[in-house]
Amino acid sequence: MSTSFLQVQMAASIPSTSHSLKNRNLRSVCCCMSSRSSAKIPTPHINPKDPFLSKLASVAATSPEMLFNRPVNSGTPPYLDVFDSPTLMASPAQVERSVSYNEHRPTSPPPDLPSLLLHARIVYIGMPVGMESEGFAIYDAMMQLKNEIHTVGIGAAIGHACLLLSAGTKGKRSMMPHTKAMIQQPRVPSSGLLPASDVLIRAKEAVNNRDTLIKLLAKHTEKSEETIATLMRRPFYMDATRAKEFGVVDKILWGDQDTIMADVNAPEEWDKKAGIKTLEGF
Repeated sequence: MSTSFLQVQMAASIPSTSHSLKNRNLRSVCCCMSSRSSAKIPTPHINPKDPFLSKLASVAATSPEMLFNRPVNSGTPPYLDVFDSPTLMASPAQVERSVSYNEHRPTSPPPDLPSLLLHARIVYIGMPVGMESEGFAIYDAMMQLKNEIHTVGIGAAIGHACLLLSAGTKGKRSMMPHTKAMIQQPRVPSSGLLPASDVLIRAKEAVNNRDTLIKLLAKHTEKSEETIATLMRRPFYMDATRAKEFGVVDKILWGDQDTIMADVNAPEEWDKKAGIKTLEGF
């Protein structure tokens, strides 16, 4: 919009009652518009690393008319047409497909918790060991390992879980301060409407499991079998302090988990000592 055009418009709108008054008004309007056109439009402080705002600031300083009289019902977002080749950001779904997971920037889907624990050679038993065969199977697997076994009791270690806690390497068995341990006799599975002879068979098997459990607990707690058998007649609960005195664990953890983790071998070293060979690229 030029100054001459403004003069014509303003002259047409001024009444013709006084010629001198008309001239004064025209001179004042021209002077005012001339000073405004020469003044630089102030721009706020912007982030210099933001290309969109930097481009808008440059256009506002050099060609402010491009930012006014915007087209109505335009199909493009506001002010995007000032760019030579405007590009829109990718949709969230496209971003999710284009990136992957690592520690700082995802490069693949995050691994599940069991995979992370397995990679660190950690086995977490978070479900009750319901059957004696399950507890003995885990115990036998522990005894086959050539490496040290660090056991940590969290929450509660009841029955066979207490045996597994005590079966760790001597000096490497730990409990959290408010963890409970408990030993008890094996339970007879539900007999239902079984014949009396079958009920007797199951009872004998429960007694055999009890005797085996007593021997193993006595071995790892360094208590006599008579002591273990007497305490197991009824559920025998132990807090962390009593479990340590009883020989189930060697230490109670309280803020020194980093010390324990520093004492654990790296996965590669653990596999080497255990005699495990891994295939290349597997």
